[in-house]
Amino acid sequence: MTDQEFEKGLKELMEDDASGRSKGKKKKDKKGGKSFGFWKSWSRRRKIIVGVAVVAAALLVVLKVKGGGNDGAIMVSTAPLEKGDVEEVLSISGPVSGTDSAEVVSRLHAEIQEILVKEGDKVKAGQVLARLDSEDVQKEVEIARNAYNLAVAEKNEAQIQAEAGYGKALQDEQAAKRDYDRKAMLFAGGDVSQMELEAARDTLAEASRQVATFTLKDGKPVANESYDLRIRNAEFELEKKKKELEEVEVTSPIDGTVVRVNSRVGRFADTVDDDRPLFAIDNLEKLEMKINVSEYSIGKVKVGQKADISADILGGETEEGIITSISPTGEEKGGGSTERVIPTTIQIQNTDTKLIAGITARAQIVLNEAKDTWVVPMGALVEKEGGTCLATVENNVVKMIPVETGVESDVEVEVKGEGLTEGLFYIPSPMAFLEDGMTVVTAPMQ
Repeated sequence: MTDQEFEKGLKELMEDDASGRSKGKKKKDKKGGKSFGFWKSWSRRRKIIVGVAVVAAALLVVLKVKGGGNDGAIMVSTAPLEKGDVEEVLSISGPVSGTDSAEVVSRLHAEIQEILVKEGDKVKAGQVLARLDSEDVQKEVEIARNAYNLAVAEKNEAQIQAEAGYGKALQDEQAAKRDYDRKAMLFAGGDVSQMELEAARDTLAEASRQVATFTLKDGKPVANESYDLRIRNAEFELEKKKKELEEVEVTSPIDGTVVRVNSRVGRFADTVDDDRPLFAIDNLEKLEMKINVSEYSIGKVKVGQKADISADILGGETEEGIITSISPTGEEKGGGSTERVIPTTIQIQNTDTKLIAGITARAQIVLNEAKDTWVVPMGALVEKEGGTCLATVENNVVKMIPVETGVESDVEVEVKGEGLTEGLFYIPSPMAFLEDGMTVVTAPMQ
């Protein structure tokens, strides 16, 4: 097997990992069942390492044949260990929209007489977008005003009656009091009977009860409280109708651009097809991008982080974005997945961008990075019983150096460990069976 064939085999395994399905037929075990069911649960790095081992096993047979059988040394390609930069990047697609938006609707069952804007027009908050037929609403305002005036008039009449009735009741009470006092004196002298005295007492009590039926405020009689309630209800209805009269002019609640006009002259304002708004307004001066970040990655995403935004409309260029908000709660990813996602907002910094609202763009967020560090291909790592190793070669002898991994990109990984030095040669595509102290024949990578 040539190095080119080796690289091709590794590439196919990596493509298999990226797509999530095998390019060929699924392998079967001796019982006819599917094998390698554990494959999906392995990490990307482990898959690559195992993939390298599978391809390398075939390479070993070829190399040993070329070397003259079991006594032939294994040939390996090596590369010098070098420092570089590595980034862990999160790439997610999402829709682009305005930073502020509004859907303009109308509650009035009134005919649209004028539409004053079209899609693409820039508008200011309070600007009139359409005018509705106001005849019916004006009539309703007059009816409500008449009801209010009637309620006020009824209260005024009740107030007059209360004042007059209270005055007469006081006079009747005073007269009954004088009559009772007079008869009490006569009763003491034997000039009136007990029955006459009791009748005078009852008359006084009834007069006092009549006085008590009036409502007093600051010592003065006032109309019953129910009249005030009627006035307040009538006033509320009048204000409601006045507000509806104002709404015959449909206005924009925000500064922005008209992106949708969903009705036309002659239609009723409250009966737009498919329950859509009359107008959709977006503030396109500042665009933003909505993405859903996996719960497994959200811990590395922070407000203020930068993102590179790309889209077909940019023609290969990118725009800078800044993460401005992260939802405090997650939601279902959908599609039957148990994974949760967290809504996150990225604001586009360039106000003169070629991006437009309504398209899909891709954001690349640097989650972690390492500068001027030892960097090797992901497939260069060897998993041994004692941990992860880097297979190096010195004087044609393999030396396994234990390493710890750091920042990972899609294809490269940061490595740390004692013995890693400038000019050290390592095996970028090691066989899993390589052991410390094994003799090999080295060849530089092409």
